[in-house]
Amino acid sequence: MIDNSQRTAAKVAGWSGLLTFVIVVVGNYMLLNPLVVLGDAVATAQNIVAHQTQVRITVVCFLTYSLGVFVLLTALYVILRPINPGLALAGALFRLVFALLWLFAPLNLLGALRLLSNANYLQVFEPDRLQALARLHLGANFDAYYVGLPFFGLAATVCAWLWLKSNYIPRGLSIFGVISSAWCVLCAFIFLIFPHFNKIVNDYLFDSPMALFELAVSLWLLLKGLRPSDSYDSRHIPNRNIQSSNFPTFL
Repeated sequence: MIDNSQRTAAKVAGWSGLLTFVIVVVGNYMLLNPLVVLGDAVATAQNIVAHQTQVRITVVCFLTYSLGVFVLLTALYVILRPINPGLALAGALFRLVFALLWLFAPLNLLGALRLLSNANYLQVFEPDRLQALARLHLGANFDAYYVGLPFFGLAATVCAWLWLKSNYIPRGLSIFGVISSAWCVLCAFIFLIFPHFNKIVNDYLFDSPMALFELAVSLWLLLKGLRPSDSYDSRHIPNRNIQSSNFPTFL
């Protein structure tokens, strides 16, 4: 049966899932990506120097995103623990690894800012070398994400399977979650081995289906909450006309 702690955790999971999605989209696509000029480290460095506050806001966005993932994994563990404690813990730990790896992103951004800060101890390096190193730090964000992506996908796969077993959300949504998350894990591992794999399958297709699943689950939890399992009702209460005194005391 669904208890109050699970219902509260469902609201927390819904809000944290929705807010983290918005935060990471804003940080990546509205704040950071416009500053990066592909194939031009000098122009990218000039953009970073000219928009340092924007870069620092991105740092805060990424830190907030990581914190939101911590909150989300805790809430999901509370919800799914009654279904299978071991798998719920595994899902939480996979998502924890992803959240920790995500912390490399703000560190890389701060490192890029430091390289371009004109500090006295950096004067021994040529400006173009510092600009190239700053661009290297930004590129490291890409590596950190794709190292963490298999863990994110594994976490989502485990949670989707538990959603399917629990029947707390629509069955079709759970099945889509299992398929899209497993697909993400497969693509992430292939991409790490064969870095040109994204020329065959666009890298946005690696994780976008899984992201849509997680977003849909967050919206469902906020709007509908956890629904009681029909399979539980049909299994334990075969005839609603039977008097409660006829049931064993442990029901």
